[in-house]
Amino acid sequence: MDGNGRWAQQRRRPRMIGHRAGARAVNRTIDFCLERGVGALTLFAFSSENWGRPKDEVDALMKLFLGALDREVDELHRRGVRIRFIGDRSRFSSAILERMTRSEQRTSGNTSITLAIAASYGGRQDIAQAARVLAAQVAAGTLTVDQIDEQALARHVALADLPPPDLFIRTGGDTRISNFLLWQLAYAELWFTDVLWPDFDAGVLQQALDDYSLRERRFGLTSAQIAAATETASP
Repeated sequence: MDGNGRWAQQRRRPRMIGHRAGARAVNRTIDFCLERGVGALTLFAFSSENWGRPKDEVDALMKLFLGALDREVDELHRRGVRIRFIGDRSRFSSAILERMTRSEQRTSGNTSITLAIAASYGGRQDIAQAARVLAAQVAAGTLTVDQIDEQALARHVALADLPPPDLFIRTGGDTRISNFLLWQLAYAELWFTDVLWPDFDAGVLQQALDDYSLRERRFGLTSAQIAAATETASP
């Protein structure tokens, strides 16, 4: 969700005005996904590298995050949204941690959509922690080195209980994934737009889905193989 700061700068406003406008874009995106029956939405809210931003901006972002948790969870719960957080929680305040845990527990039984919020998250960090889990199992004697394969590691990265992402969207004009879901995005379709995140709306999101619908997803196979499999699966 890139471009909040630039959106504010274009309007000669403080960066936090852009972050607040970005929060409204989050609500629009969740509305769209609920209406279209999207099963899972992951939002990259705050990266592990974002802790290095100026302290006043980080403090303001944490205040905005805390306010959103207080303000939005009741409505999300009413609409059947399951909330979860991925990332390193060790640097968050006790107030934020308490609200994160409470929102996850309250919405754990909801099934309309899983909303994963990546906060203090990094893809390399994610893979490293999964590797540590496997290393600990080897050290404990419950796993052998020969048993470590892609499936074993995949069970311990974030979002392991969800299907791999189908579509990755980045706003703001940069064409990179910036350490987001490195393991999970192996075969996701990538879609980039110059639209800044606060201006992201249903129309832009529909463009992304329309483009996605035209792509052929081969997963390492050939077009002929995909066509043959489709014919075999047809009634």
